[in-house]
Parts: sequence; structure tokens; C-alpha cells
Amino acid sequence: MPINILMPALSPTMEKGNLAKWLKKEGDQVKSGDVIAEIETDKATMEVEAVDEGTIAKILVPEGTQDVPVNTMIAVLAADGEDVKAAAAGGGSAPAPATPKADAPKAEAPKPATPAAAPAPAASAPAAQAPAAASAPAANGARVFASPLARRLAKDAGIDLARIAGTGPHGRIVAKDVEGAKSGKGLKPAAAAAAPAAGSGGAAPAMSDPQILALYEEGTFESVPHDSMRRTIAQRLTSATNSMPTFYLTVDCDLGKLSAAREEINAAAGKTKDGKPLYKLSVNDFVIKAMALALQKIPEANVSWTEAAMLRHKHSDIGVAVALPFGLITPIIRQAEIKTISAISNEMKDLAARAKAKKLKPNEYQGGSSSVSNLGMYGIKDFTAVINPPQSSILAVGTGEERAVVRNGQIVAATMMSVTLSCDHRAIDGALGAELITAFKKLIENPVMMVV
Repeated sequence: MPINILMPALSPTMEKGNLAKWLKKEGDQVKSGDVIAEIETDKATMEVEAVDEGTIAKILVPEGTQDVPVNTMIAVLAADGEDVKAAAAGGGSAPAPATPKADAPKAEAPKPATPAAAPAPAASAPAAQAPAAASAPAANGARVFASPLARRLAKDAGIDLARIAGTGPHGRIVAKDVEGAKSGKGLKPAAAAAAPAAGSGGAAPAMSDPQILALYEEGTFESVPHDSMRRTIAQRLTSATNSMPTFYLTVDCDLGKLSAAREEINAAAGKTKDGKPLYKLSVNDFVIKAMALALQKIPEANVSWTEAAMLRHKHSDIGVAVALPFGLITPIIRQAEIKTISAISNEMKDLAARAKAKKLKPNEYQGGSSSVSNLGMYGIKDFTAVINPPQSSILAVGTGEERAVVRNGQIVAATMMSVTLSCDHRAIDGALGAELITAFKKLIENPVMMVV
């Protein structure tokens, strides 16, 4: 019997992937563990290994295909001893990435949702199990009825369902309505669909695409479609900003002792066989270590919020923001509190290089207990960073610069660095956040404390 090869879920949050490249072709024999394809997610390019042995009978999704839903059949494998042509014929074609009955015009009218109603099933669920329509609350309190596919398409496109005029039975929103909304067709007036009721004191709705496009003369701009990484960044950070009450704490750190220690350590570094230093520490390497140790000193701040409980982390897994030409990613230094600064430095260089090549594995950028975002190399004095859920804090690091400071009643020059800690107030209260950033400041200003 032929074996179906499905688009794998390469991370817990992956819903779609791009089939970047087939490394095997039809007729090739594969063994368990052979790499058969490369899949691009929003963050990385990953290899897919064969689970079973056999012959590639038919490739259903050609390389270069984008936004292939998880669990879509992408190829058919003929098991050992099985007729390859028969397996290919039996494999058929790739299933449509949507539930066919979800958008059928003869679907029954949706029933009102009850408070205990189960969430709509994923697109890969059998059509018979999918509800005729799923409903979600609009900004003004009314319910919006839409097919599961339409809901997912709207989410991927960043379009509020309440702004779309549905053409399905009883005004239900179907997939073609969302596709039309992407080009500005079939959108309701913003005031009627997205704005809160008058006098409710709610926030003003975001401008729709047609409203924005109307402000600029045609031909004076280039429209560059969002890739999956940019969409994911927008969705996650918008969610974090809207759902997470955040406060900010800023301190100035004296880098005098750290700068001297860094120069001395780098000068004493050994050499590799080709004459290169074994390590070259940056200020950011010290920042990562100091943040990791500060979280150990203030363990109540080394937490993640969930609705049911507070997760207190035993280790300090520090994410470090890395700018990419196509977005941003935050690889994680695991157990940074027990690693030497030179080990952190070398690991960070490796992670950053693989991040830029989209070669990170999901476990190398997901999770973490806190993060560091450093814009000092761009000359930024200070800024605030957006927390990356499920973490509860992030440290924004500015540039080290000479400033006039007062010491013992005298104005002197000192190398100072401003850092701002963003805290999720659900998990970290003001005094606790102050303790954390104070512990960080003491470590940065006295780097010898990081090695004792």
C-alpha cells in the first residue's frame, strides 16, 4: 500500500511552510533517515527526513511552492516490493488545502455558538467534522460568522474579519471574500465594522488597506508583499503589545571596569592553528552573561506567565535579537548562567551566522526566559523593546559613550551605557523589576563578579 508523505509541522506554531527544494526525484529509492526535501518556515530552512523506506513514486507538490498547509500530502512513497506505477496512480493528487464543504453554497446556516463551544478544527480535519461556519466576536460585540478556511486566510493576511462583507449563506464569510478583501474589494466601512460602539471609549480602528492606498498617488510607491516571517513578527508583536501590560525601567551603567577587563581578556586569548584568536569578547557577551546571572539572583523575575500558573525557570535561557535582511530572529543561549563569557561569545557567533542562513532549528529560537536587544552598534542611546512571549522581560541596550558625570563633586568623563528593561506587569511587579535591573547594573559595573 502506498505511503503518503505529508507536509510536516516543524515547530509547535507552524501552520504552513514553503517547499523550497526536493533533494530526491521520482523513482529514487530512499531509506529511513535520508533527507528528501528542504522546507522553509517563517524563521528557518529545515531538512525533512524520510521515515519509511521505499521509492518516490510521485511528487505532488513541486519545489518552490509556498504556503503549503501542514499535513498536506506532498508526495507518495511506494513501499519495498510494491509496484511504483501502481502506487503513483493510487496516490492521486495533492488535497486542496481547504475543507471543500466549508465554502459550499449549500452549507447549513450556522448555529449560535455557546460559551462552551469547542474551537473550529484545523483545515486538515475531515470535512464531515468541520462546522459549517465558525464565529468570532467583532470589535463592537457582534459575532462574525466565517468558514475555518476564511478565518485562517484572514489571520495570515492580517485582515479583521469584521471588516469583510460575507457573501456566503446568511452573510457568512468564505475564502473568496478574504481573497477579495486583500485587494480592497468587499470591505465594509471601517466605522460600521471595526469601530467600537459610540461612547464605549474603545481605541480607534486601524486603517484598512484601501484607506491607506488612497492617501498615496499611484506610481509613487512599490508594493512589496509580506513574507511569512514579516507576517509572523507583526502578529506576535501586535498580540504582545495588546495583551501584555508593560512597564519600563532605565538605568545608566558605567563601563569603565568592563572595558578594561574586556581589553585584557581579548589580549590574552590564545590562538587557533591558523593564527586566529580563540575568542573575541564583545560588550554584548558580557551583557548576556550579566542578564543570566541577574535572573538567578532575582529568581522571582525569571518567570513566564500563563493563565493557570506562573512558570519559574530554573535556568537563564537568554534570547538575543539578531537583525536579518528579511526580518528578525532571537536565537537562545541556553543555561547562560553556567557558561563562560568566551563560550557565550563563540556560541552567539555560531547562532547568528546560522540565523542569517536560515539554518536554525526551532528549539534554538523558541522559548527562553528573557531576551537582550542591542542597538548600541547603531549609535542608539536608549530605546524600549517589545517583549517576546512567553517571556516576561527584555533588556534594550544602548551604545557605550563618553558622558560627563559627577564624582566626588567633580565633573569627569566616563564611558556610560543606558539600558531599559521592559517587564510584563502580570508576572513582574515594579519593585521586582527594579531589583532585577539593579542586579544587572552591579554585575556590568563589576565584571569580576561574573566569574566568582
